[in-house]
Amino acid sequence: MDTLLRRQGAIQKTLARRYLDGGHLVLYDITSVYFEGEHKGSELVGFGYNRDGKKGREQIVVGLICNAQGCPVGVEVYAGNTKDETTVIDKVHEIKASYGIEKIIFVGDRGMITRSTIEALKDEEDLQTIGALTHGEMRTLLKEKVITLDLFDERSIHEVTDPAEPTRRYWLCRNPQTAQRESATRQRLLDLTATALAEIAAYKRATTVEKLGARVGKALAKYKMGKFIQWSIDADKEKATSREHRLIWSIDANKVAQEKRFDGCYIVTSDVDKDQINTMEVVHAYKSLTFVERAFRNLETVQLEIRPVYHKNDDRIRGHVFLCMLAYYLQWHMEQRLAPLFTQDGKGQERRWTFRGVIDCLAQITRNKVTVNGAEFYQNSTPTPEQEEILSLLQVTM
Repeated sequence: MDTLLRRQGAIQKTLARRYLDGGHLVLYDITSVYFEGEHKGSELVGFGYNRDGKKGREQIVVGLICNAQGCPVGVEVYAGNTKDETTVIDKVHEIKASYGIEKIIFVGDRGMITRSTIEALKDEEDLQTIGALTHGEMRTLLKEKVITLDLFDERSIHEVTDPAEPTRRYWLCRNPQTAQRESATRQRLLDLTATALAEIAAYKRATTVEKLGARVGKALAKYKMGKFIQWSIDADKEKATSREHRLIWSIDANKVAQEKRFDGCYIVTSDVDKDQINTMEVVHAYKSLTFVERAFRNLETVQLEIRPVYHKNDDRIRGHVFLCMLAYYLQWHMEQRLAPLFTQDGKGQERRWTFRGVIDCLAQITRNKVTVNGAEFYQNSTPTPEQEEILSLLQVTM
């Protein structure tokens, strides 16, 4: 592993030349990997925003670079408290300088390619970005009347240019499935919040305003629905020494309705020239980030299980993450070659093949040591028809 880590730079340069040459569309995203136990003296392991929802666990931040088709070409490990946009600037400089790629279209998720990031990269030559706006940035455009909610359409994509920044273009999109999911999630959290507040309001024992307010604050923080709740504490003003207080609360239906209009809405933004890439290509490039998300799912839970990490030394942690990336690189290429097998497979419960199923099928092939009259030799088991088909697609001979 130590030798592999020393070769990481050279290996990633080779992968970049092979898979980023020509297209220059670079997909980038980050995730967090949590740790068990203590890691004293580590410059990487620390507390930060945990994307796994594992509170109280130290972590590292992992940044992954893929080409437009989702093939991984590079990985980097950052300290656990690293912010999303901080890694972008470093990674852009690394790609251009270390990999020798001159023109780049850098694709990142919302909150990653922020205005501050764009400002920091504005002097970079031959660099353009594709990202998405946060809800706060969307509301700013709405307030400045650059966009209107009527432009968000499920059937078509509207392009808008900000007069104050004519080089930056916006594409307004709406996903109906996402809208339903966001609406259902918000209603579920509102119901949980209402239940918690009702229990607090029904509390009969004497208490202080501070303790009652703390309980309300804890409930609102847990479900993150505070912006939709109006509340106050009614104190008994007639008795100066009274400790009997009552919580009064309600859900602001107008704010809920306004938020619901944003459900499923998102804005893709870019400074790519119109003659270089059209509307559908820009939106498709942003949606291609799902390839990186899929890579993270495979690295974290589905196939490779990058966690838990048992290494205590920072270089070993870096080597472990790089080794997992190379493993996914092999898996990605296997899946490309196995595409005909998966395409002709059934759907749902009728589905026969998964990547895990392929591995299990190939694992039944054995190599046996045979001894005859004192002579020893090795003999492979005869592949079944299914194994032969898989080996043929993988272009592997026994």
